[in-house]
Amino acid sequence: MSPSPHTDSPCAARFPVVVLGAGPAGLTVGNILRAAGVDCLVLETETRAFIEQRPRAGVIEEWAVRGLERRGLAGGLLGRAERQTEFEFRFDGRGHRFPYHELTGRHHWVYPQPLLVTDLVREYADVRGGEIRFGVRDVRLHDLESDRPSVSYTDPDSGERRLVTCDFVAGCDGARGASRAALPARARTSRYDYGIGWLALLAEAPPSADRVLFGIHADGFAGHMPRSAEVTRYYLQCPPGDDPDDWSHARVWDELQRRLHAADRPPLAEGRLLEKRVLDMHNYVVEPMVFGRLLLAGDAAHLVAPIAAKGMNLALHDAFLLGDGLVAQLTEGDSAGLDGYSETCLRRVWDYHEFSEWLSGIYHGASSGDPYRTGTALARLRRLFTSPAAAAAFAERYLGTATAF
Repeated sequence: MSPSPHTDSPCAARFPVVVLGAGPAGLTVGNILRAAGVDCLVLETETRAFIEQRPRAGVIEEWAVRGLERRGLAGGLLGRAERQTEFEFRFDGRGHRFPYHELTGRHHWVYPQPLLVTDLVREYADVRGGEIRFGVRDVRLHDLESDRPSVSYTDPDSGERRLVTCDFVAGCDGARGASRAALPARARTSRYDYGIGWLALLAEAPPSADRVLFGIHADGFAGHMPRSAEVTRYYLQCPPGDDPDDWSHARVWDELQRRLHAADRPPLAEGRLLEKRVLDMHNYVVEPMVFGRLLLAGDAAHLVAPIAAKGMNLALHDAFLLGDGLVAQLTEGDSAGLDGYSETCLRRVWDYHEFSEWLSGIYHGASSGDPYRTGTALARLRRLFTSPAAAAAFAERYLGTATAF
């Protein structure tokens, strides 16, 4: 945290809440505040065009969609998103369908994060009249332990330093934002590295199945995620830090065809690769999620590898609780929501992280080179298709439908 600036600066302004970051968490918090008549300022280091195109996850759990719907934020999603009711494991050379909707009555929605962000920023800035600054630089947080915190930043147009005083700072600016940089020494960050990478691919190719596919293979995990009628997301397990340029078009499709092969299914539909980047698989959790007047949400507080598609869902869960808690505090003087915010969020966070680690054992055990890990991974898989109780328990965790965490 930076030393306190001069609060009598001619560039000073005031908002009850300053929200750092215009991702799903920050924009959801901002929209909740605006709907309640609470003024806030959103600060984002990137441009509007960038955040509306930045490739990110696309799986949203049903409870999260309902939470957006209750807040008037799901209109675009409900009109355009695809519902997913099952997925398929591919192992032992065959496809094994897992119909989680039949087991639970619940489903997933597929709606790429750039589309959700576009919807949320339009609602916040263009419909609800919320204040937002794009392209800001050198964001710094001040006096977070006082009752008069502030945020300073450099205006991208004038180059001037601006100062905003507030009651609360919502830190929704990700793993490398100003919120993480301002954490005090008492913050505890727990980290887990999987020791593997995933090559994330976006292909200009129609989906090869009407469902998500998880390939369990001795050469490494592979994933197939439909995004639209013309575009498919793929993942390939690779060494951490691998160079995407080492993965030619031919190599990518050869590995995908082999790792997702099933004798009872047609081959994959191939197409031009639009994106290649390597993700090093790791998780972290910051505890607590509140430091004075700074309240963390989303990737600023916790990062979960995309193994179980939980990241955006956790960010939305944080945002619902944080937005509602701020509204209650600022309009009614009711602090209960903010007092319990960190503890309530972290219960779901740790549950989702544990499931991600458990699922990694299935995805990556067969390629570990360890016969024991391979055997236990396949045992977990087979149990899902032979035990109704195991299948129901897995579906509950996959969909995030537990009644309590």
